[in-house]
Amino acid sequence: MNKAELVDAISEKIDASKRETDTILTAILEEIMAAVVSGNKVTLVGFGSFEPRERQAREGRNPSTGKSIAIPATRVPAFSVGKSFKDKVAPGK
Repeated sequence: MNKAELVDAISEKIDASKRETDTILTAILEEIMAAVVSGNKVTLVGFGSFEPRERQAREGRNPSTGKSIAIPATRVPAFSVGKSFKDKVAPGK
C-alpha cells in the first residue's frame, strides 16, 4: 500500500475528503520526522515507537575489490513495533 492508497482508505473510513485526509496524514508524518530529527522518541501506544539510534563506526568491505573501508558513525531513524500490532500480525506467538 502506498501513500495514495492509504489516503483513499482513511478518507473512506472517516468520511472526509481525500485532500483533507492527505493534509492530515502529511502533517502527522512531518511531525514524527521532526521529533525524531530533533532527537526525541515518538510512541504511538499499540502501534510502535520511532526514535533516532546511533550507529557506531565500523569497518566494512568494498564488495567489488574486497578492500576494507572505514564506515563512519551515524545517527539513523528506527522503528520498534508495538505489542498489539505485533500480535495482530503474528497471532498466538
